[in-house]
Amino acid sequence: MTPTFDDVIALVRAGLAGPLPGASAQAVLAPRPRRNWPPGLDPDDIRDAAGLLLLFPIEDRAHVVLTVRADALRHGGQVSLPGGVIEPDETFAAAALREAHEEVALPLGGVHVLGALTPIEIAVSGFRLHPIVAATATRPPLRAAEGEVARILEIPVEDLLDTSRLDVVERERDGRTLTIPLLRVDGVEIWGATAMVLAEFLSLLGWDART
Repeated sequence: MTPTFDDVIALVRAGLAGPLPGASAQAVLAPRPRRNWPPGLDPDDIRDAAGLLLLFPIEDRAHVVLTVRADALRHGGQVSLPGGVIEPDETFAAAALREAHEEVALPLGGVHVLGALTPIEIAVSGFRLHPIVAATATRPPLRAAEGEVARILEIPVEDLLDTSRLDVVERERDGRTLTIPLLRVDGVEIWGATAMVLAEFLSLLGWDART
């Protein structure tokens, strides 16, 4: 039975209120081997970033907003959460909402922050990503920021829960062979940090990639 939007919100609220599944859930869709921080790295050199995982309904089915990065950007063509670097004195939630407004013109009225998922260390980029989960009761009008977002994706949560969409590939990245778990949805491949965020989020809904 397909969960309704309200069902998904209730499960997410309950999951965020308790201990998070954290790294064990993220690892299901983490590229292998994981890249570690360089030895002797000064923690002050790690940049904090925030990403927004926005839930909204279409015909009572929960959807999430993702973006395809513009080709001119670093990691162009990859699927990401709307997000970016946190500004001085800005909270993680405020940064995630601001970036979503800038990247996809998300109207912030009526958007409610539900909580935060476990931060992810992205050594290849020097970032620590803080995923923020929010919801709005209606489908928002969205518009891609020129030069930043090539495409806005509105992905049904039920598609993300469908384990038949899982795949594993091997690819060369920076001279290394990586084993990359990914999700194939809406004509795109979702992998890397974005997939890891989704893996923890989906685990709150009972998703189990081993089934």
